[in-house]
Amino acid sequence: MISFIPLIVLTFEIEISNVNNYRIMDHFMKLGFFPTPLERLNNLSDQFPGYQIYIKRDDQTGLATGGNKTRKLEYLIQTALDQSCDSIITAGAQQSNHCRQTAAAAARAGLKCHLVLGGHQPKEFTGNLLMSKLLGAHLHFTGENRKGEDIPLIAASCKKNGQRPYIIPYGGSNSIGALGYVRAIKELQDQLKELQQPIDYIYFASSSGGTHAGMLLGKALYQLDSEIIGVCIDKDEINGLSLNQNILNIMNDTKKRLNITRDFCLDEIHLLLDYEKAGYGVLTNNEINAIKLLAEKEGILLDPVYTGRAFYGMIDQIINQKIRSGSSVLFWHTGGFPATFNYIAQLSN
Repeated sequence: MISFIPLIVLTFEIEISNVNNYRIMDHFMKLGFFPTPLERLNNLSDQFPGYQIYIKRDDQTGLATGGNKTRKLEYLIQTALDQSCDSIITAGAQQSNHCRQTAAAAARAGLKCHLVLGGHQPKEFTGNLLMSKLLGAHLHFTGENRKGEDIPLIAASCKKNGQRPYIIPYGGSNSIGALGYVRAIKELQDQLKELQQPIDYIYFASSSGGTHAGMLLGKALYQLDSEIIGVCIDKDEINGLSLNQNILNIMNDTKKRLNITRDFCLDEIHLLLDYEKAGYGVLTNNEINAIKLLAEKEGILLDPVYTGRAFYGMIDQIINQKIRSGSSVLFWHTGGFPATFNYIAQLSN
């Protein structure tokens, strides 16, 4: 039985004190190619005739092979430049998509990049780790700490050496990074209006909370009539907080930047649990089958850690009729393809 935090559908009016507060959304460094494509998955819709299935291609954002972090980094890198910083520090697992895209964004902005990575330095670099190295990042391996626990130590060392570092949190998930997905919902809303196609459900990989928080705030601001459903990817807590609590905290911090006055609560966060039981980055037959399904049916590649797991969650919900028949479903592809090359043996069978 798949458990989830239920969604309470609320009707409300967002109060914004001044239209000028929207200007914060327009202050960013252009790093990606937007809007990303929105397309119907014809073959998959035929396979599941009770559903119209669509995909939003944020794997095509263009920054070092693309991914959802590009949207966050447009705001985060701009903030670093505004503060006259000369370097970036962020953290993640060795196959972190966020770290790879941060290294690329820093290179574009002319900033040094320090990546604080879990585990120990491998003999060979593959996937995202190889790309981060090629992008010129300084790599710091920190054993069991993969969520930024050692960032203060690296920051202190950088300052001692005369650098002015800007710290980007794990996953780029804070009130600045979340603005990228507030804007993304407006982009989606415009595309749906042009296609005259409503979407009932949106599925995506939810891990560090910033994408999820931004989507929910964007839904509120732009009155998107879709259920936003995150598939939990990582069962580990972030800074001692559960994922849903971290999402709510980011929402509350971000709403202050936008001068939104209404309150949000945990019951509004729809998060599918239990798909992450195998553990972060552990590839099971569920992810393998999901990757092969989308590749063979639509010619679209998923990654083993995030989108493979999230796509499996969506298909499992469809097969087991957890969402109503006759509905339209959107999978928001958040990228991550380079990590595939770290799982060659498992995916080759």
